[in-house]
Formats: sequence, C-alpha cells, structure tokens
Amino acid sequence: MYWYNGKLIESQSLELNINDPGLLYGATIFTTMRVYENSLDSNLTHWRLHCDRLLFSIKTFNWQEPDWHRVRQGAEMLLKHFPILRITLFPDGREWIIGRLLPADLTAKQIDGVVCAVASIELARSLPAHKTGNYLSAWLAKTNSQQLAAQEAILVDGAGNWLETSTGNLWGWRDGCWWTPPLAVGILPGIMRAQLIKWLQYQQQAVREEPWTMDLVKGFKAIAYSNSVVETVPIHTVHQPQGSLEYDPHHQSLEILRSFFSMTTSPFWYTLR
Repeated sequence: MYWYNGKLIESQSLELNINDPGLLYGATIFTTMRVYENSLDSNLTHWRLHCDRLLFSIKTFNWQEPDWHRVRQGAEMLLKHFPILRITLFPDGREWIIGRLLPADLTAKQIDGVVCAVASIELARSLPAHKTGNYLSAWLAKTNSQQLAAQEAILVDGAGNWLETSTGNLWGWRDGCWWTPPLAVGILPGIMRAQLIKWLQYQQQAVREEPWTMDLVKGFKAIAYSNSVVETVPIHTVHQPQGSLEYDPHHQSLEILRSFFSMTTSPFWYTLR
C-alpha cells in the first residue's frame, strides 16, 4: 500500500516512465517522519518542519511545488496503517508516500546502544544539506558497516573528522557540555537535531557546534545519534582502522536527550510557536 500522485494504491510495485529523472538520476527529495499520537499535528511529529525542509530543497533546485493538500491527504491515509512515513517528491511536483513499521529492536538499541564503523572517506553524501534520492553513498556505508558487525556507519570528511551517521546526526558529551558537528562541515540539517539543540538550551545545557576531530571524539564520555524515527540511540563502540573506541551507552547525560520525547506538554513547546 502506498500513495502516488493523488491516489492510494494497493501494490508492491510502482510504475515510472523509463526516462523519469527520479529513476535515472535519483532526482527526488524526501523526508521520513515518525507519526506520534496518530496525528500529523502532534508536537513530536513535526509535520510543518518536514514540509518546510522539503520546500527549501524545492526552491533551491527550482522544482515545481507539489499539491500540499494532496501530500497531507496521502499522509493522513497512510498513518492509519504505519507509524513511519517517507514522503518523496519528484521535480515535476508528483508525490509518493510509503509507510513502514518501527524496527522491532528499537527499544533495545535505545537502551543498550549500537556499534558503528567509520566509513571510507570516498563515501561522502552528495548535496549533504538536502535529502535527495541519490542516497547511494550513505546506503553503501551502512551496508559495508554491517559486514563488520556494526549497525550504523559514521561518515567522515577528507581530514577524517566525523560528520554524521548514515541515517542521523551525532551527539557527544564531554567536559560538562554537549557537542554536535556544525552544519558548515557538510551535514544534513536534521529536524531532530535542531529540536534537540533548542531543548538542551531550554534546559540550560551548553551545546557546542564544532568539527569532530579525532582528538575531540577520543574524549567523549558518551555519544549518540538522532533522527526523526529512532529518536536518540547511544553508540557504545566505534570501529575504525586505527582501533576501536568505546563509550558508555548508559551514561547519565543521555537522559536529558531522552526526556525530550516525554515532555509534549512542557512549556518548552509554547516557546517554539
């Protein structure tokens, strides 16, 4: 079941023209959201922020805007069956929405953390400020990491600095402060990343946006990654060519990140309006 170009379709296949640029070149943009409280308007679903990010890419690429009413209609139809929605837009304004279930092992990962592997430098995402259909490098990085018994990959720049994981933004705790790589180094401006920065500042927690050099990452007590689906997941081990690094997935600092997802009635939400 999926939604495509104004219609709900019961099928596991999608028919595209063989010359469709989305098929030939990955010329699409997408966003993936987790629907909370079975509502697009829940504080944690961030429907408007997801649409705004799509619109930013549309304007940057000079593409045609979709029928936003139809996009929401398709999302409303699919959220009745799936807690996760992936909304894809084509250059000519067509919309394609699919749904999926939450990972069965997500709770275990949120509690005990995961293993990551540092990806090859060559596996850099193209147009990193946008979520495009050309996602091969991130997919390869994650696939290759699984061969090393890791669940996620960490992408790096030409100097070996850590940028982001193949599916999320990075967080680290050391020296009584939260650290996350800055957007200027070439990472996705994650919706959850932006919300967590605001949340930490609201909680009077220091947040530093600086490049993650090897000297910096060696000093972290705890690290995690975030995205709109998994929320935050600790990382307890990072495999890299020069030796593995280990972190505490149960470090008390991680609790303030988790608390963001249980405070939907907090006055914090009114500061965002």
